[in-house]
Amino acid sequence: MTAAPAEHPAATPDAASATVPAASAPAADFVRSAAAVATSTGEDYRIDIRSGRHRLAADEPESAGGADTATTPVGLLLSALGSCTAITLRMYAQRKGWPLETVRVHLGYEKGPEKAVRITRRIDLVGDLDDAQRARLLDIAERTPVTRAVTAGTPVVPAPARAAGTPTTAGSTAHHG
Repeated sequence: MTAAPAEHPAATPDAASATVPAASAPAADFVRSAAAVATSTGEDYRIDIRSGRHRLAADEPESAGGADTATTPVGLLLSALGSCTAITLRMYAQRKGWPLETVRVHLGYEKGPEKAVRITRRIDLVGDLDDAQRARLLDIAERTPVTRAVTAGTPVVPAPARAAGTPTTAGSTAHHG
């Protein structure tokens, strides 16, 4: 027997009413659910990334002075948003027993006038879903953890200094964010 996947915050019916603690709350009120370390060791722009036991990389395209050896940081952001969306919708459909065969999330990072930016997202749902199921999945997509982090403008705050003797590698007990 296969264990059921852990409940995903956006895949629960009352996720819309869940509140996010204010960024100004005391540090003791926060529990780390994911971590990553990005390291630059050379003069080029390639970055080695470690997230839990996984290794990734980032770089800039040649047109921006990089060597184009990996996706850009914005590409990683879009990848996080797309994968979180697809995983959340898959979890929700499985829990409901809905016939969702494929989720494909198309994303774009667009630059506009006066330094305005936006992310476009199109979600393709393949399967014998009725209109209500499709509408519900698209509604759930607006409340995935990464969607909320991006749209809410999650603050980036300084972390406390590392204590002497503390390992420098990042670990994570969370799935995708």
